[in-house]
Amino acid sequence: MCRWLAYSGEALRPSTVVLDSQHSLVAQSLRSSLGAETVNGDGFGFGWYPDDGSEPALFHSTEPAWNDRNLRELTRSIRSSLFFSHVRAATSAPVQQTNCHPFRYENWMFMHNGSIAQFHKVKRDLTFAVDPSLYPHILGTTDSEVLFHLALTFGLQDDPVAGLGAAIRHVEEVGRGHGLRFPMQSTVAVSDGSTVWAFRYSSEGRSRTLFHSADVPTLQAMYPDAERLKLFGPRARLLVSEPLNDLPGAFIEVPESTVAIVDSSGYHHRPFLPVA
Repeated sequence: MCRWLAYSGEALRPSTVVLDSQHSLVAQSLRSSLGAETVNGDGFGFGWYPDDGSEPALFHSTEPAWNDRNLRELTRSIRSSLFFSHVRAATSAPVQQTNCHPFRYENWMFMHNGSIAQFHKVKRDLTFAVDPSLYPHILGTTDSEVLFHLALTFGLQDDPVAGLGAAIRHVEEVGRGHGLRFPMQSTVAVSDGSTVWAFRYSSEGRSRTLFHSADVPTLQAMYPDAERLKLFGPRARLLVSEPLNDLPGAFIEVPESTVAIVDSSGYHHRPFLPVA
């Protein structure tokens, strides 16, 4: 369906992971080893928080990530301590810039890998459940953007775990009302500019893959000759759809029905939505 990554830590040129790592996100757009689709070429997005504390900036393109020179220029020129990137394999919604992730509302960013089953059947009910004040901010036609605005409606800004959980439970309730056995498939990343929440959940209990990087100082001690590891500071943390390298122990799988939270103190795992 899609591949994504989120970075938090010392300010870094995003190209370090988006372009230049062994299994970078751009490499995964061509050859994903763990994704539902091998090729994720239906556009991409890049979003970053400027270090002056302002709202996140977005760059979206319908070009395949491997073929976009602007992405290379941008990610090699800026530095950011928190950024998202996403490569898309479209399911039903058309290839257009407004359908590219990440999505933004005020200081919040959101991206999704997965789908709401048979979205065309439930789209009207779900869209009408979005708060009227938020509805004008839905610019595209994806299930992912509707899920984001449902989460905002259900309190994402006050409590991201509870807000997204309530939105997913609503999707499942509506979906099952339409005869869908497994309405929700997802890994989701959300950030307010300081904390990142990464969720792995599906109604079936067989979610898309999600990993986070191991502690950088530990990895640097394990692999003292790995020059690329020296590019990362001790607070560098990555959340990814699939590992960016083949180093044993470099990436840890996030369990099913779990949210991995990244803040200034490190990683924290919490249970998320026992399978209904």
